[in-house]
Amino acid sequence: MRRLINRIFNSSSPDKQLLLQLEHLLGFTPRHIGYYRLALMHRSKPEEVTDSNERLEFLGDAILGAIVAEYLFKKYPYQPEGYLTELRSKIVRRETMNNVALRMGLNKLVQYNQNDRGLSRSHIFGNALEALIGAVYLDVGFTKTRDFILNQLIRAYIDLDTMESTDTNFKNQLLSWAQRKNRTLTFDTLDEKMEGVRKLFTVGIMLDGELIASGTGFNKKEAGQVAAKNALEKLESI
Repeated sequence: MRRLINRIFNSSSPDKQLLLQLEHLLGFTPRHIGYYRLALMHRSKPEEVTDSNERLEFLGDAILGAIVAEYLFKKYPYQPEGYLTELRSKIVRRETMNNVALRMGLNKLVQYNQNDRGLSRSHIFGNALEALIGAVYLDVGFTKTRDFILNQLIRAYIDLDTMESTDTNFKNQLLSWAQRKNRTLTFDTLDEKMEGVRKLFTVGIMLDGELIASGTGFNKKEAGQVAAKNALEKLESI
């Protein structure tokens, strides 16, 4: 494997530049470059869905959640389960991961259909970061994956003190607003469809029977939070 990596570094192979960029992002030299090429391939680019990063995203999401849970469990030994769950949710949610991915410069490496302008404003870079975590796990194992997540992601890009004091539960904020204003508020599932190998949900927010905002996500809870955030932004502008 080392000989192969040396050959790539000493050649004009397209993988040479990718390896250099990955070394900077990961803090180590990848062993199996194929995992990382796949992790950076959005489903809008390849002709076949099986060539996309969605399966690696599934794996990376599970590993990220486990490692963050262990980290918080040890860091906050006297905090209750609800506190740890809420903080973990803030860290691993797609908006946080997407922001981290952009700050890392991962968006410059992700392969996607750039003619679709909506994609660049979505969470595909955060999804690619989760896929990258899956690639790291398959490439170098759990221990180095934990080191990557803690050192290259959490400690480098996430301010836990600010995150602890920030209320990102938009659904609760919106429900509290409706209660204060004596308004009737409901969350309704508007659509369910397959997006690649995963189901995508659209949740709408009805205020006094009128649709005021909607949001999408890979589960109803996530879609509801996106919809609530959109509703809060709309209400602030009225």
